[in-house]
Amino acid sequence: MPTSSNDSSAPRDLPGDPDCEICGGVGYVRRDVPVGHPDFGKLQVCICRQGDLNRGRRERLYALSNLDQLRHLTFENFEPRGRIGIGPAQANSLEQAYNHARQFAEHPQGWLLLQGRYGCGKTHLAAAIANFVVDLGVPTLFLTVPDLLDQLRFAYNAEGVTFEERFEEIRRVRLLVLDDFGTQNATPWAQEKLFQILNFRYINRLPTVVTTNLSLNEIEGRIRSRLTDPELVTRMVITAPDYRQPMDTSGQPELSALPLLGDKTFGNFSLRRDEKLPKEDLKRLEKAFKGAQQFAENPTGWLILVGGYGSGKTHLAAAVGNYRLGLGVPALLVMVPDLMDHLRATFNPQSPVRYDRLFDEVRTAPLLILDDLGSQAMTPWVKEKLYQIFNYRYNATLPTVITTAASLDELDPRIRSRLEDRRLCRLYALTVPPYRGG
Repeated sequence: MPTSSNDSSAPRDLPGDPDCEICGGVGYVRRDVPVGHPDFGKLQVCICRQGDLNRGRRERLYALSNLDQLRHLTFENFEPRGRIGIGPAQANSLEQAYNHARQFAEHPQGWLLLQGRYGCGKTHLAAAIANFVVDLGVPTLFLTVPDLLDQLRFAYNAEGVTFEERFEEIRRVRLLVLDDFGTQNATPWAQEKLFQILNFRYINRLPTVVTTNLSLNEIEGRIRSRLTDPELVTRMVITAPDYRQPMDTSGQPELSALPLLGDKTFGNFSLRRDEKLPKEDLKRLEKAFKGAQQFAENPTGWLILVGGYGSGKTHLAAAVGNYRLGLGVPALLVMVPDLMDHLRATFNPQSPVRYDRLFDEVRTAPLLILDDLGSQAMTPWVKEKLYQIFNYRYNATLPTVITTAASLDELDPRIRSRLEDRRLCRLYALTVPPYRGG
């Protein structure tokens, strides 16, 4: 027997039949099923709202909501743990976002912020929320942010509707879903209109869903302060890869060198026991190998591999990254000279990547592997950027792997002082000659 939902969190103006004995006019019910049942706690549309009259009203709501092209995006056809091929960490983040999206749809209160890269499922979840809520009869607008701004610009010269009317409709609608926040042209006018809309909804606590592939640091300060209010906003970061490329788990496909080093594993690393090398050198090599394995199992602190070219440093560092990727945990490996080139390239006005975003993604990476430290040209700018990366990760104690052919004495003293901190760093010296294969 269905039971009506009369709690204060339910929308109060749903178009149910006020004389309905099942829902009492609320318009939806919760089925009386035991805990563990798939429908336990979920809202169901009451039968009093399933007639032709209410169906027609819902069709009008769909037409007004901009959901006509997205009606196929529902919770029912969303894969909560993603496609086969992604790791458990990414699958868990996706499932958590799915669960929060369902809860928000059933109780549309506060704000829901969905962050993640392109193709991770943000838009599907946002559209599923909107479709669910519209089906309950709640006036909803689903807008990509560039489209929202275009609608406002066109309203200046449109017939039949004024700019003020359109602006008020957007900022006052019962549920507003803003998709692809951050892809808009950030002119002063656009920033001001977005702030006015979000600030109005913030002050009035109107239900809002925002999706973005930006980090919080990239969002304009006034808007960021509202998106980070824990009393109003539930923030979900989806780390799942693009569903079109489920095997890409690096999170940095263009920057990371791990795809090129995918064959470097612990399993095919040579301890060179068949070579006539000094026993002390072989012991150091085995010690470094075991240290890298332990770090890969539990990446805490910093792992520093020092040795000549061809000694196996890069192989061990890549093996750490590939091992973590195999567990579904993001890892970023960059050669330090290449990293500097990538950062310089962002200064080009035609660059599709912003400097501050790339720099922030590198220094905050869950696992950062810096290969070949010391081989870069040490200009003052390079020294400063490297110090900023090292200092940030040192203070935040973020897992980091560093390989270098230089002695510590040759490095920037500020960086050297951090590498010499034995509370955080484990240093292994590889003294074997270059590996020739075989």
